[in-house]
Amino acid sequence: MNKTSRTHDTFLKPGMTITGKWHQKRYVIIRKIGNGAIGTVYLCDAGGKKAALKISDKSSSITMEVNVLKSLGKVQAKSLGPYLLDVDDWVTPQGMTFSFYVMEYIQGRTLPEFIKQHGNEWIGVFMLQLLDDLGNLHQSGWIFGDLKVDNLLVSHAPPRLRWIDVGGTTQVGRAIKEYTEFYDRGYWGLGTRKAEPSYDLFALVMVFISVYYPRHFPKGSNPQATLFKKINDVKALQPYSPCFKKALLGKYHTSDEMKQEVSAVIYQLQKQSKASTTRRKEDNPSLAVESVGFLIVALGFYLSSLFIP
Repeated sequence: MNKTSRTHDTFLKPGMTITGKWHQKRYVIIRKIGNGAIGTVYLCDAGGKKAALKISDKSSSITMEVNVLKSLGKVQAKSLGPYLLDVDDWVTPQGMTFSFYVMEYIQGRTLPEFIKQHGNEWIGVFMLQLLDDLGNLHQSGWIFGDLKVDNLLVSHAPPRLRWIDVGGTTQVGRAIKEYTEFYDRGYWGLGTRKAEPSYDLFALVMVFISVYYPRHFPKGSNPQATLFKKINDVKALQPYSPCFKKALLGKYHTSDEMKQEVSAVIYQLQKQSKASTTRRKEDNPSLAVESVGFLIVALGFYLSSLFIP
């Protein structure tokens, strides 16, 4: 990975234009977005529009990621990952050949940033969105694999979690090909690295734990007890504690199973919010509008997002 990265840094600089060997499309490099195990991603200008270009000397890996993006684009008419725009090769002036693909550049905020600004009420909403999307992904025969905060962004209008890197996506039944230790159940000694729905559901829990523990934490002598305590110590996560613990222990076999129980938790939270609103209205009628629970508003955004491809 480091060798590939240095090679890209040698050739690709801001302002440079690369032209695809086969399709002859031109892309102006704006800046590097980041490095991955497969290659490097750059923000580029594609005919006046911003796009993300991922380039690598591992052509077979690029081909696999492109196939994943194509598969995700066909899932229930929704694009779970970025939209795929182009696939090509680039030959450097020195005669070296790299494979690349160009995809939608998703703009948004990180999940921790969004939650910090808009409130903990969005935790349940984004959890349902992820469970919906993971369920669709699993039904199509894929496991996300490297699900983590860094691979998610919250887009706007309406707020929605989007996947920005599908490099770790693995076919069901195979060994997870790319993972990050903190989100990996194998690291915590709580399961294998077999590509199955329960692997992603473990990582999903770790995503929301990471929102409140951005610096992460060591697993300690009893990893299970460590995780359970970290969940219990965060007030915003406590309502979901039973669901989280089941997911960490691999008790859910499908995303839908977890979604049903998370939905039940949110329903109870919504009832509590309405009851609290009623009491506040009785105590102070002038607060009637302001006291409407944010959870209800957030759920409205979730429901509307279901109809957006």
